[in-house]
Amino acid sequence: MWENLALFIIRFRSTLVALLAVITVFMAWKAKDVEMTYDFAQVVSPKDPEMVYFQQFKKQFGEDGNVLVLGMQDSAVYKLQNFNQLRQLADDLGKVQGVSGVLSISKLPQLMRDTATNKFVAKPIFTTAPRTQAELDSLMRIVNSQEFYKGQLISTTTGATLVAVTMDPQFLNSSRRQAVMGNILGHAQQFEKKTGINLHYAGLPYVRSTMTSKVAGEMKLFTFLAMLVTGITLLVFFRTWSAIVFPLLVVGVTVIWCVGSIVLLGFKINLLTGLIPSIIVVIGIPNCTYLLSRYHYDFRKSGNQMLAMTRVMRKIGLVTLMNNTTTAVGFIVFAFTDIAILFQFGLVATVNIFAAFVISFILIPAAFTFLPPPTPKQLEHLDAAPLTKLLEFFDHLVLHRRATVYILGLVMVAIAGFGISRIEAVSYMVDDLPKKSSVNSDLSFFEKHFHGVMPLEFEVVTKKPKGLLNLKNLQKIDQFERFLRTQPELSPPISLVTFIKAATQAFYNGDPQFYRLPDNSEKNFILSTLVNSKGAGVGTDSKFFRSFIDEKQQKARISLKIADIGSNNLDTLMNSKIRPAMARIFNDSNITIRPTGTTIIFTQGNEYLIHTLKESLFWAFGLVGLVVFILFRSFKTVFYALVPNFVTLVLTAGVMGFFNIPLKPSTALIFVIALGIDGDNSIHLLAKFKQEMAANGQRVRDAITTTLSEAGTSMIYTSIVLLVGFSIFAFSEFGGTKALGLLMTASLLITNFSNLILLPSLLVTFEKSKSYAVTNPAWLKQYNERYSNDEDDDQDFNKMHKASDYEGDYSI
Repeated sequence: MWENLALFIIRFRSTLVALLAVITVFMAWKAKDVEMTYDFAQVVSPKDPEMVYFQQFKKQFGEDGNVLVLGMQDSAVYKLQNFNQLRQLADDLGKVQGVSGVLSISKLPQLMRDTATNKFVAKPIFTTAPRTQAELDSLMRIVNSQEFYKGQLISTTTGATLVAVTMDPQFLNSSRRQAVMGNILGHAQQFEKKTGINLHYAGLPYVRSTMTSKVAGEMKLFTFLAMLVTGITLLVFFRTWSAIVFPLLVVGVTVIWCVGSIVLLGFKINLLTGLIPSIIVVIGIPNCTYLLSRYHYDFRKSGNQMLAMTRVMRKIGLVTLMNNTTTAVGFIVFAFTDIAILFQFGLVATVNIFAAFVISFILIPAAFTFLPPPTPKQLEHLDAAPLTKLLEFFDHLVLHRRATVYILGLVMVAIAGFGISRIEAVSYMVDDLPKKSSVNSDLSFFEKHFHGVMPLEFEVVTKKPKGLLNLKNLQKIDQFERFLRTQPELSPPISLVTFIKAATQAFYNGDPQFYRLPDNSEKNFILSTLVNSKGAGVGTDSKFFRSFIDEKQQKARISLKIADIGSNNLDTLMNSKIRPAMARIFNDSNITIRPTGTTIIFTQGNEYLIHTLKESLFWAFGLVGLVVFILFRSFKTVFYALVPNFVTLVLTAGVMGFFNIPLKPSTALIFVIALGIDGDNSIHLLAKFKQEMAANGQRVRDAITTTLSEAGTSMIYTSIVLLVGFSIFAFSEFGGTKALGLLMTASLLITNFSNLILLPSLLVTFEKSKSYAVTNPAWLKQYNERYSNDEDDDQDFNKMHKASDYEGDYSI
């Protein structure tokens, strides 16, 4: 089949290149519509019970992660001119399309009792802009008497204040979010410029906007850098510009197909899919490297471009396809998960790995059969002295120092085991950004002054309708909220209870000492006043009530904020403190309570994601073994392939532990990718070894020497290209991406030991020579019989082809 395919590609190369061009133009046209996303919910299975519960909670009470906060700690804000600028800022933000509400000290409503109508009404404290400093100071005393807002808009300890901007969910979850964020930040920067007051930004909308912008920027930067450094590496190896231009053209076309396929599949670019274009560059280049190095080798033997390229495609076509398949195995396992972010990553990567194979097997043969043949100088890399000496050293270790190799391998695995014991699984809501980034420094500001801004929710459910208005139930909830206030990681809660406390304060003409729940004698008056307040914007029909209590007055929401303390600390807080308090307080009541919210879902999602990645690694091992078995029909060969892969992953994990790189989704992903690349090298070497065994009469040592000399060259070339390509990730601003660069670089160094020293050592130790007949599958027998003799290959080429089939005379 491969001989016919090779002839077809050579014969119709102009038509095939034109077809690729048309497809690429179409993909580029689709790629222009690509969008970015940073949706935390994508890391959790939609079938997960916590996720199902959270979706029901949002349907009942609304979004919990749609508030952007602007904070400041500067007494100058309470100067008349600056305060009026703050008031103008709040007004301007309220007019931004996509903003559904703004709350700041300049727009605070005061809950008051209207004795004439027996209703509670909300009246703005600042009805107009203050004209004098004395008027402002007087109104600020009223603001400071509103206990409901303490710890929410005004820090009780430092005096810092914030502006809370609520975004419309329709804008928050669409491409329009960036425009809304741009308008908000533009007004904020004008405020800073006019007042000299420094603003800090936080909240999930801001985090998502910042992260998506950085993902977009890094995707473009690293795709460019990956192409640049791999191009330079190719120039060093092949010493010709054509060996740079056309491989980079291959990966450039593949990247366009990659982005276009994201749009065609209905996906958006996220933190994982944003890595794929860069990964495609460093994975797609080896296809070209294999083809070019083998083309140069065969051209030097035959002196004929057409014959050399046809022979290359026929000889290594299937092996290269299997190598790509093994690489894709590391990604395809993700396509069988129900976690959106992993499914999308796995599907897009798998599709485009095979696309890279197709593109390279059309463009490279087409280009290099049109171009002039390589010059002797360009073929010098085949005899590069450093590379030859390195391979001779590997050959010496394999043939004469196998005991040393095994001892060294065991020692390294033992040391790696200690490193693995140091690995911790931890993740943060704002993960991977540098400690000194503005996002992290701003988060520190809000954690210091407001105990954090990440959303945490509790749903309280009573067994009876209107059970929430039962004073005993309110007192139980209040007891739990008082406990939450004692936790330094949490902000003061907002709930039905805090609103009823504010109503009690308003009932007593705003006296702060009455900010409490009503007693039995007061309850009926205050609650009936709330019921009578329908239509006044603060009654049981108000937007606030709909956000915190259901129509039956049976379910309620407790909303608070939490510092970004990390998944481990959050688990400790929830399981060691909050859940025991929940059990103690509500155990003998008719109330059930359950935590939820974006923060809980994110932490749950990371645990789920890491667990899924571990399962995926297990299945990837199995699939790599299956591919090897299908190719070689030998369980012993599966053993040869998997042992080096296992050693590579163990040593890589050891590096992870010694460098204190935590286990989280972005780093757990590395092992599955590394397995695919490592399996690629194993298959490449095993296929060459089987061929040499058949060609030299089953003499293992001779076969190993030839295999290392020929296959080792392209494997080292490929490893260097990949190593240089992945090393650019070390310059990322994202910790996970930086870890990807470090660990993949380590893995690619280790894989040379595993596949060029350990694997050949195993073959020499366990394979028998001469009288032992190696059992090979039909495809490999045919491969060996047909292509081991170049003279027969030349005669076959002349028999099958006529010079008239081509655009020139290529007959032998």
